[in-house]
Amino acid sequence: MSKDQCCDKCCDDECDCGCCGGMPQIGQDAPAFTANTTQGEINFPSDFKGKWIILFSHPADFTPVCTTEFMTFANMAKEFEDLNVQLVGLSVDSIYAHIAWLRKIQDIEWKGMKNVEVKFPLIEDIKMEVSKKYGMVQSTVSDTQAVRSVFFIDPAGKIRAMIYYPPSLGRNFDEIKRVILALQKADADNVATPADWRPGDDVILPAPGSCGTAKERVETEEADKICYDWFLCFKKDKPSKPKTTRKTASKKKA
Repeated sequence: MSKDQCCDKCCDDECDCGCCGGMPQIGQDAPAFTANTTQGEINFPSDFKGKWIILFSHPADFTPVCTTEFMTFANMAKEFEDLNVQLVGLSVDSIYAHIAWLRKIQDIEWKGMKNVEVKFPLIEDIKMEVSKKYGMVQSTVSDTQAVRSVFFIDPAGKIRAMIYYPPSLGRNFDEIKRVILALQKADADNVATPADWRPGDDVILPAPGSCGTAKERVETEEADKICYDWFLCFKKDKPSKPKTTRKTASKKKA
């Protein structure tokens, strides 16, 4: 059965496509949808074209782990905005439950965070239409709640990475930010990032595609490159320099 037939006719176990409950795949177009949110109607992902998007789901409003996560996302909103990232949340609750919960969050103080206002859109998904497109509802966990999924979508609308967590496990927000930074670094410099990479760490050069280039790679010395073998070469990261206005130094009199 083709993907189109699957999406038009069924959502049974034979269908493994993102539009009707299958697991979306890295590199595919993010499944499109129109939805009502706490910030009004959105057309996803077209409304955010040119931005990176973090689309994330949570099991339910007024739940403890989700409350801590939303407080953290909201507290980091400016950091993500500075990275050209749009946050978009989702649960299967109604828009009214969303509004009531987000208003209540403003009254809670936790880990120094208080008066937290969630300004990014939170999707109403009572019919689970969006959740099923993105494989957020997993029957082995629950038929009525979404798991904690995170989708990283690039400015062209492609899914670049995914992370899934069970309902009991709060997300690591340092890792979520690190994933965005690593994807942006890979795109900007045509490199890969090693285990536990952080901004400023050495990055990995793409593996050579032929014996000749492999030989040249290890035999050619460069000041900012180190090779452990033909397939594992690093180079020093060169972060972009902040724009500054240079002042011309005055000449000293002889």
